[in-house]
Order: sequence, then C-alpha cells, then structure tokens
Amino acid sequence: MAMKIRLARGGSKKRPFYRVVAADSRMPRDGRYIEKLGTYNPLLPKDSEERVQLNMERVKYWLGEGAQPSDRVRRFLEAAGDLPKTERNNPNKAKPGKKAQERLDEKAAAAEAAAEAAKAPTEAPAEEAPAEESAAE
Repeated sequence: MAMKIRLARGGSKKRPFYRVVAADSRMPRDGRYIEKLGTYNPLLPKDSEERVQLNMERVKYWLGEGAQPSDRVRRFLEAAGDLPKTERNNPNKAKPGKKAQERLDEKAAAAEAAAEAAKAPTEAPAEEAPAEESAAE
C-alpha cells in the first residue's frame, strides 16, 4: 500500500482548514484516511504557533513506514527541522503568463514605432532643407 502524508481540506467556502493525515495514495483528497496527524489553518498569521500543529511522534512513525509527504507537508516538516531542506528551483514560475507576454510584445513594438517616428522628423528636415533651397533658387 502506497502511503502519503498529505492535507485533507475541511472548512467552509472561502474559509479553508486542513487536517494533516496519513492516507493511502489511492484514496480521494478528502476521503478515507488512516490517521489524523495534525492540522493546518492558513488563515492564521504565519508567525502563529497554532497555524501548523503536528504530532511529530506519529509523523516520524509514518515516515519510518515509508509514507511520502506531499510538497506542502514536506515544507512543514522542513520548517520544524525534521527533514533536511531541499533546494527548489522553478524558473518557469517567474515567467509572465501568455497574455502578459503578448502585452509586453505589443508595448515593445509600440516603443520601437515611437522611437522610429521620433527619429524620422529630425532627419527629414535636414534632407528637406536642401530641397527647399534648390526650389528657392
């Protein structure tokens, strides 16, 4: 049986509250679980001790049994000092979305057009001036 230590959502709409549970990985997110290991309340301030509460003795037991923590639970355990910190690098996360990239491209094209338009009038009178002189003669 593939075990996971993960979050099971509770709470009402727009008021999330999570239980940290040990569950079979084939069960649904909010479905049957084997044991409740703690709670996570994301609405509380980050420095609050009540935001994440874990029964570390039972968590260590399940980790010893081969349970794999989810990404968020792994971060909780790293913050508690029970797991070594892992290096994370997701360069795609910092990239803007498709629509934002299109807007940036449009803005860059408009800036180039404005630069060319600003450059053209300064050159045009210099070229036209000899033409005017020849017409005047």
